[in-house]
Amino acid sequence: MLVERAYAKINLTLDVLGKRQDGYHSVDMVMQTLDLSDLLWMEEMDQDAVIVDATAPHIPLDHRNLAVAAAELFRERSGIRRGLRLKIEKNIPVAAGLAGGSADAAAVLRGLNRLWQTGYSLDELADMGAEIGSDVPFCVYGGAAVASGRGERIHRFTHSLRAFVVLTRPPVFVSTADVYEATLPEQYASAPASPRMVKALQEGDLERVRQAYTNGLMATTFRLYPEVRALADRIRTVTGQPVYMSGSGPTLYLLLPTQSQAQRTYNALRGFIRDVHLCRFTPV
Repeated sequence: MLVERAYAKINLTLDVLGKRQDGYHSVDMVMQTLDLSDLLWMEEMDQDAVIVDATAPHIPLDHRNLAVAAAELFRERSGIRRGLRLKIEKNIPVAAGLAGGSADAAAVLRGLNRLWQTGYSLDELADMGAEIGSDVPFCVYGGAAVASGRGERIHRFTHSLRAFVVLTRPPVFVSTADVYEATLPEQYASAPASPRMVKALQEGDLERVRQAYTNGLMATTFRLYPEVRALADRIRTVTGQPVYMSGSGPTLYLLLPTQSQAQRTYNALRGFIRDVHLCRFTPV
């Protein structure tokens, strides 16, 4: 049996640059891995199948689960037809803009590469991941990166900032497809914010990171889901801190410089929000 961690991510920038001919949108994003993670146990079995169990309710256990899709794709590409029993311990909130499903898929690709000693490079695993979902290639690598195209083109970089992050997930389901479809052309960015964000991260300047933050979907999500906007306003009032959104939401987060400040913020939010997480940037 083998265990692999699947790390959540947040978007520090998300610029929508336009709509592509294939129906997807061109985006430019800075993504950062957090130490909030799922755990995946992988074990061979005699039966020629992928059987999955998960601790979170209401997630699919068939090919609609990206971890299952990753296992099936890996078996097909490697030619290894051994069966796999997969258990997913979910700690990353589901459908939250944190790439939990994509992170699980990436963990399966990395884990099976170790379990079956197939010797694929991370780049080869990321190429496989791009066939499963746009966020999977980033999740294969982890750390920090600029993602472009549909999100599958990854340009990795390093920095030393270890900011603390307090995440809150409102009890609202947000449709990513609906948010993108409702984003108007006048909301598209004329130029990406990623160069500014990368510079701020590499200089270790949290205040400049806060200033460089942008999310071209936030206004649309707030318009379509006013309860998310209302929670963001309440968090801002209670904490006195700027509030950010990851992906298309609904997860909101705060960036804080010290663990003590992050802990106080976490405690304050726990007073009126059930789903709150205290974590930090990690290079993985």
